[in-house]
Amino acid sequence: MQQASQAYVHKPFDKAGQFLDGLDADAAAELVMASADVVLILDTDGVIQDMALIGKDMMGLGCQDWIGKPWIQTVTVESKPKIEDLLGQPTETGLDNIRWRHVNHPMADRADLPLSYSVVQVHRKTQGKADQVSHRVAFGRDLRGQVALQQRLVTAQQSMERDYWRLRQVETRYRLLFQMASEPVLILEGSIDKLEEANPAAHELFGEPSRLPGWTLLNSLDVPSQAAVRDMLDRLRASGRADPCTIRLVDSTQDMVVAASQFRQENTLHFLLRFTRPMDSVAPSLSASKRQLLQVMESAPDALAVTDLDGRILSANRAFLDLGQLASEDQARGEVLEKWLGRTGVDFRVLLTNLRQHGSVRLFATQMRGEYGSTSEVEISAVAVNAGSQRCLGFTIRDVGRRLGIETRASKELPRSASQMTELVGRLPLKDIVRETTDLIEQLCIEAALELTGDNRASAAEMLGLSRQSLYIKLRRFGILEGLSEDTH
Repeated sequence: MQQASQAYVHKPFDKAGQFLDGLDADAAAELVMASADVVLILDTDGVIQDMALIGKDMMGLGCQDWIGKPWIQTVTVESKPKIEDLLGQPTETGLDNIRWRHVNHPMADRADLPLSYSVVQVHRKTQGKADQVSHRVAFGRDLRGQVALQQRLVTAQQSMERDYWRLRQVETRYRLLFQMASEPVLILEGSIDKLEEANPAAHELFGEPSRLPGWTLLNSLDVPSQAAVRDMLDRLRASGRADPCTIRLVDSTQDMVVAASQFRQENTLHFLLRFTRPMDSVAPSLSASKRQLLQVMESAPDALAVTDLDGRILSANRAFLDLGQLASEDQARGEVLEKWLGRTGVDFRVLLTNLRQHGSVRLFATQMRGEYGSTSEVEISAVAVNAGSQRCLGFTIRDVGRRLGIETRASKELPRSASQMTELVGRLPLKDIVRETTDLIEQLCIEAALELTGDNRASAAEMLGLSRQSLYIKLRRFGILEGLSEDTH
């Protein structure tokens, strides 16, 4: 950082001779030291002859090593022209000739030391001769606090710039999605009467009047629908949640479903309304059997979810909402399925990878987490649908917690095959599988040794290569101490 020369505006003492005349060297030195953080005494060639430092932190920087060196050799490369400028200033005395320059001193194991210097030339009168410059005094002010403050200011400004551009990018994406959304969307400010924004699909739904100033949603709804929407917004404002309601536009015989969510912006409550058509009106071309199939899937006891290729939920049935502890489908739509699915962070990525490679997955064991902390052991069957205008992924999620609860994994049988062992993968962490298997093997070996020795603990311990104390500890651990005969020696 460079600092230009500063003009020195001053008012001199009116009675300097009265109060400062006759000062001895010690008093003059104290005055000089009080005026700066660093004071250098320079000879006519710019070599440092003496110095004074103020403060312990300045003394701990090794500045004392400058004594005996040319001043210009104690500064950084970019500061050397400034030192030459300070040493080459006119020999006239007076505060009008004083200039301050920012100079950096290199430090061995830390950042450069920034100081602001001015140089005053000291003249000595000799009898019968004109005044001559005997030496120079360089006054240095510590700029570390100022430099740190400026650096924090620059850092804060850069952070604000990054946040600004990030917000601009978010706003651009939001605008693009809002304008391109195929579903009608309205944003209301605080109440049903204050329309803030509507996307092109909403204008198409409500007609040209919706583009005119003063239009409100109530202008396009029949009387029962107005009451239904008001009630939905009141419940949303009070509890933060509200189920979608069915409405009908004025002069229309077709029902529509309205879902609402709320958010705050600049301390003002806003509502976002999304309009969709019921299933029967969305797909009138579907056969009766297909519509029945859709209704069965919606009411199925197993959770069903449809996502895009990145795993973002497009649709989910009631059973999925129950497992995920969600109040409405709107809370799930647009979210990544991984938010609720997966024992670890890799489960869902493994599932997606297999779907993309093989097109389908069967009986994938994992967990489903609810919004309020519940967990369920589930099995997933999934399929990738590549036909149609929009490729998607379908997931069937079955709660198998009750089935796992009645399984007797603690039975005294080891898995008979590697496939049976791998069934535990996904249900238990690897360390738990290894620990349970190891404990089961130990217990079976101890029971076999006791059976071979007629329940003689000493012989069993010798057969197993254990000390009797270790054997007793394992017997207590596995709960098989009862009914054993006394040790025989």
